[in-house]
Amino acid sequence: MPRYRLTVEYDGGAYNGFQVQDGQPTVQGALERAIHAFSGESVRIAAAGRTDTGVHATGQVVSFDLTRDWPAATVMNALNAHLVEEAVAVIAAAVADPEFHARFSATGRAYLYRVLNRPARPALDRGRVWHVKGELDVAAMAAAAQALVGEHDFTTFRHVACQAASPVKTLDVATVARAGDEVHLVFEARSFLHRQVRSMTGSLVQVGLGRWRPADLADALAARDRKACGPVAPSDGLYLTGVRY
Repeated sequence: MPRYRLTVEYDGGAYNGFQVQDGQPTVQGALERAIHAFSGESVRIAAAGRTDTGVHATGQVVSFDLTRDWPAATVMNALNAHLVEEAVAVIAAAVADPEFHARFSATGRAYLYRVLNRPARPALDRGRVWHVKGELDVAAMAAAAQALVGEHDFTTFRHVACQAASPVKTLDVATVARAGDEVHLVFEARSFLHRQVRSMTGSLVQVGLGRWRPADLADALAARDRKACGPVAPSDGLYLTGVRY
């Protein structure tokens, strides 16, 4: 029984998150319907990350087994043919090792948050960026972000409904850089808490707007108290960009 590994991109604005839910449009549901339409098999796929409602992906990874040994290219093309009405596309496919698991085999995940930082609202990227009108001090944000790097108790930046066993995570990368009218925040870690990236982003924007000092972000982290978190960034600008194995 071959195991397949897919790299998937999607516009999360069309879905109520990744994970399948009865009566709700989800990315997982769209993919599993496409697999069934192509192969006749009902499967439950595994994913590297269960993105929230409205969160996008350019490098989500999923895995699943099929009874028949199809060429990987055939699987990719067939699934895309059945996804033409969905905001989901398979951009790569491979036959994986039988022990491979999209979630449990992952050793790192990378997220990008896009902030459109200009007076005018987005027209073409509506729903795909967070529009912040006030000019952001990117240098202050970048300096503040370094307090987040390393192993910490991220309770402050953890959603109250998070089901992780521990709030302690190790953040490997936290960078902030300007790209034209946009400010890009990049975070990399083995794994993240529920809404951790959006929570950290929202607090960093408070620094960028001058409402917080860089030291205030470090204080918020040290507080280990959800009440110390700044306003949580919306889902619009968040992208799962890659998974490391």
